[in-house]
Amino acid sequence: MMNSSVDILARRLFQAGCRYAFGIPGGEVLAMMAALDKAGIRFELCKHENAGGFMAEGTHHVTGAPGILLATLGPGVANAANVMVNALQDQVPLIFITGRVDGAEAATYTHQVFDHTAMLAPITKASLTLADGAVDVLADKAIAIATAYPPGPVHIDVPISLATADQGDGRVALRTAPQALIPAPGPEWQAAQACFADAERPILIAGVGVLHDDAAGPVAEFARTCQVPVITTYKAKGVLPEDEPLALGGAGLSPLADRHLLPLLAQSDCIILAGYDPIEMRAGWRNPWPDDAAVIELGGLENTHYMHRARWSFRCDVGAGLAALATGADMGADTGAGRNDTWPSGEAAAARGALVAAFGADEVWGPGAIVDEIQKHSAQDTIATADSGAHRILLSQIWKCFQPRGLLQSSALCTMGCALPLAIGAKLADPGREVICFVGDASLEMVVGELATCRDLRQNILIVVFVDRTLALIEKKQRESGFAKLGVEFGATDFVALANAFGGYGVAVDSRAGISAAMIEARGRETFTLLACEIGENAYDGRI
Repeated sequence: MMNSSVDILARRLFQAGCRYAFGIPGGEVLAMMAALDKAGIRFELCKHENAGGFMAEGTHHVTGAPGILLATLGPGVANAANVMVNALQDQVPLIFITGRVDGAEAATYTHQVFDHTAMLAPITKASLTLADGAVDVLADKAIAIATAYPPGPVHIDVPISLATADQGDGRVALRTAPQALIPAPGPEWQAAQACFADAERPILIAGVGVLHDDAAGPVAEFARTCQVPVITTYKAKGVLPEDEPLALGGAGLSPLADRHLLPLLAQSDCIILAGYDPIEMRAGWRNPWPDDAAVIELGGLENTHYMHRARWSFRCDVGAGLAALATGADMGADTGAGRNDTWPSGEAAAARGALVAAFGADEVWGPGAIVDEIQKHSAQDTIATADSGAHRILLSQIWKCFQPRGLLQSSALCTMGCALPLAIGAKLADPGREVICFVGDASLEMVVGELATCRDLRQNILIVVFVDRTLALIEKKQRESGFAKLGVEFGATDFVALANAFGGYGVAVDSRAGISAAMIEARGRETFTLLACEIGENAYDGRI
């Protein structure tokens, strides 16, 4: 039996756990599409390659396998630039497969032809071209590079003539998981352990590396056993369930939250960074503690960003590092001991209470009330997605996550137009789980065509639209900077009619009772429900 190049690539992707692929077909990738289908990888048509990449990311967050985006040459490749940068900065393993004209033909044929690698190399971890006789090796390399720490996008260009060429039996894919690394013993590690053991006011900042190391359980155990309050980045929300007293919620983009969290760092006598990558953080988190602060950094990221300094930095598995830190301080699972003497003056608990008050959601109506009311009627394992904008900053403070990857968003690149396709991908990978998409009206208008994708997949997703006919976050910055309002307002879209036109169900809501009733009715549908929530002008002033 012939083993074509695309057959080998598709089987390697299936072996890596991939079950879904997204994109828009072209003649140059038809053989690849057929091979994916034959290998057991479901291909779904989207309306734009950029959205298809976010759908692929949505499946990754549910399955753990790399996402797959497929595009034809030329414009198909160009359309995916934004989602490639997003995957690189947000550390998403994504395989981007494209078709390309053979080199001999490209020498004289220029229609839709440009150098894919030249464009994609700076915005991917690698850009590879399948080569005759090495398809199996290059397929394995692509998967290994995409999933290596930190994960990210890898591009594979498939020459048209090579796609169906026989490659023989190929080599068997051999891929072993690396062992969890613990910090190397020595004076530096002993000093870090002693610092933590003596600390009265330890605090932990957990970041996206916790997810890469599958270390949410160890982080939660460490926090509970050692009574260490936990701040997370937006991506790490839920690594410690946010209804627990030690959970101080997510941080990154809200100056209002910073007023309560940054003082805790100044008071702490031992700051532990667990898989913390400051790429998610605003400028206020640049050098957030003095150079001589007692900071212990654990994780796979090498500090070349210089957003902060650490007295002790150890390249290690996050979970293994925390377990070793606790055990060395006679507080770990090996001893069964714990402690309850941290933050004796109650500053951390007071900060938690102040954050709840600062982002109070007890308003009668407004963006906070919308988020609060929807959470009241949602299961704890709900997957929520949020688009970029003012609503995301407020939502990330109010919405509670009870497990990792419970709130999906673009938090490093902060690109608009991501929430709906992220929700579609997550729902496809776990149809029985409740998925809610929170999106601003401007962001939805950027990807409105994907409502048709949601309809065609018969997905029962709740889409919550914050309607104010303004780029609210930019308008707020514009106003606070003393500039006249310019380029931030747009006309009113009838989102109820729009949802109905795309085969969903639209409803305008302006009260908590309206949300409650709409959510009850939405659960029985075999299509999406869109809630158009009018919030009025300047609804985020003083809130973020």
